[in-house]
Amino acid sequence: MNNPADNAPVQKAGATEESRTSLTALLTDLSFWADWASVVGLVGLVIVFGIAQPIFLSVANLQALLLAAAILVVLATGQTFVVATSGIDLSLAAAVMLGAIVLGLVHAAGWGIFLACVLAVAATSAVGLLNGVLITVGKIPDFVVTLGTLSAITGLGLILSGGEPTMVGSPFLLKLTSGSFGPFGYPVWVAAGVVLAAHVALFHTRFGVHLLATGGQAESAHSLGIRTNRIKIAAYTISGFCAGIASLLLVARIGSAEPLINTSLLLNSVAAVVLGGVSLFGGRASILGPAIGALMLTALVNGLTLLSVSAFYQPLAVGAIVVLAALIMRYQR
Repeated sequence: MNNPADNAPVQKAGATEESRTSLTALLTDLSFWADWASVVGLVGLVIVFGIAQPIFLSVANLQALLLAAAILVVLATGQTFVVATSGIDLSLAAAVMLGAIVLGLVHAAGWGIFLACVLAVAATSAVGLLNGVLITVGKIPDFVVTLGTLSAITGLGLILSGGEPTMVGSPFLLKLTSGSFGPFGYPVWVAAGVVLAAHVALFHTRFGVHLLATGGQAESAHSLGIRTNRIKIAAYTISGFCAGIASLLLVARIGSAEPLINTSLLLNSVAAVVLGGVSLFGGRASILGPAIGALMLTALVNGLTLLSVSAFYQPLAVGAIVVLAALIMRYQR
């Protein structure tokens, strides 16, 4: 008669082998890396930079890192809605510039900071609306439309501002950039609010279901009665709205409306979306993923700066990470 105790080592060995096999399968699963690239990358950067430069993990530096990431988090959130429809918004950085200029000019005219903020967000939302209409009604590829509006809005911003920055001395904006609630500054809470609202809209409303269906297969979605054109227009308008919020945070941070386009905002917003596991082919999205991706990219630049790495190498590092994430997602598809 067999003793059950004699089978215990065999069962334990079998369980160990099975766990190893499962771990190997997980680590070689491209879906896992595509879904968790931003989280794994952020944790890895925190460990590496924390060891290489202990000041990286200081409370003051982490608070500054979150403040610096707030603008990119907002932009990446807006870009997510567009990418989820299998599109792309190349005019984001120009829209941020336009929003800043409108805010500066309206405030300089003495109309009040709150009206200036509203008109700035309205201007950037109008840019998104225009992009959506040209893409859907005009049947023009999104790349061409948003590249065109990128150039046109940049020119418009330079014309309106005369190429000169406009100082914005507002107690409200000063409070926005320097004030805090609890351990976090107000920009962090603004970014968190945008992320939360976007998550609810994308995953807990009919609009979100229709948007993902439109990105996954537009023709099939249209045959089911989904107004795909309206969905795409709404997605680009949301992207423009987020650019407006980002312009407010940017003006509050630097204290002026600069007529200079920051192309890194556009590139990093797309990078954060890719790192966040959002499919560039549409139909598959996340809101928390791009937000973490934005934090990861900000942490990368922050850590390299603390290590005194030349700023010339920072875009190289960001580009390499984005290409790697895109390759993983491509093979996953």
